[in-house]
Amino acid sequence: MTTTSLPAAMPDDYADWLRQLKTDISSARQRAVLAVNAELVRLYGRIGHDILQRQQSQAWGSKVIDRLARDLKDEFPDMRGWSSSNLKYMRFFAQHCPAGQFGQQPADQLPWFHIVTLLTKLRSVNEREWYASQAVQHGWSRTTLELNIKNHLRQRQGAAVSNFMISLPNAASALAQEALKDPYLFDFIGLGNDAQEREIEDGLIRHITRFLLELGAGFSFVGRQFRLDVAGDEFFIDLLFYHTRLKCYVVVDLKAGAFKPEHAGQLNFYLSTVDAQIKAEDDKPTIGLLLCKQKNRLVAEYALSGIDKPIGIAEYQLLRDLPESLERSLPSIAEIEAELAGNTD
Repeated sequence: MTTTSLPAAMPDDYADWLRQLKTDISSARQRAVLAVNAELVRLYGRIGHDILQRQQSQAWGSKVIDRLARDLKDEFPDMRGWSSSNLKYMRFFAQHCPAGQFGQQPADQLPWFHIVTLLTKLRSVNEREWYASQAVQHGWSRTTLELNIKNHLRQRQGAAVSNFMISLPNAASALAQEALKDPYLFDFIGLGNDAQEREIEDGLIRHITRFLLELGAGFSFVGRQFRLDVAGDEFFIDLLFYHTRLKCYVVVDLKAGAFKPEHAGQLNFYLSTVDAQIKAEDDKPTIGLLLCKQKNRLVAEYALSGIDKPIGIAEYQLLRDLPESLERSLPSIAEIEAELAGNTD
């Protein structure tokens, strides 16, 4: 008579232990990738410094760099990065970032072509430091970095009119203000300035990945035309999000025209209802974002001055007047969304 052996019972803590091992292994792999990248950036910096010194002391010309590129390709055929243009980028890096840092941000925390983008697209040292820090903090791809530079993210971030200083605790108000922009750029939905609210909403949902990128880090989409029932009366929120850093719901109200004071009152009602019916006990107070085609800043400030709920008011742009040459240089929406989709795999 044969007996079938049963699998040994797993220890009670096996599942937790396995989960921790997976986390540790993933973290170790990530650290290894970052270490390799940092060493490569430091190597490129040393090569760039040598080229810069030799050009200055020996009057090297472009032909010497071309020859160096060919010789390095022959010696290291399995390595990329030995083109003449990349050697010139190394020299540019050594010349414009001699300490190997963007302000307080070590350059070697970024991939090489992020560094090239920062050096070639920005002239201000402060701007390079700001975009470098944001790229590291939020894990931006190179395409996202280029897009945010071209869209002047630094000038727009935190610029919305709001009452956060009086409606939120100090620590939360600064973070909430930073989470909003003015203006928001919705040119990716392909609509003209005469578009109606529902058309704009439809376009934003069609390009939800690009919309989330424009909103910024932390926004998670919950729903559109989100239904609220108040004593049998129905109301519908244009767009509802949850912000993972602020730990709160964000109600977005779209207006196809100019801002009017009564818009703030309507949004205040939505926030009160969400706080009463949807917000969990451990959620922070719901925030409102009113997006309009244009606003009188002083009127917006007055409209918010007597409202206790946290609300921000910002403009959006459906069209921008870009020079034809710049328009051609911008990545297409399909390219942006394809890259972002790839980054989430």
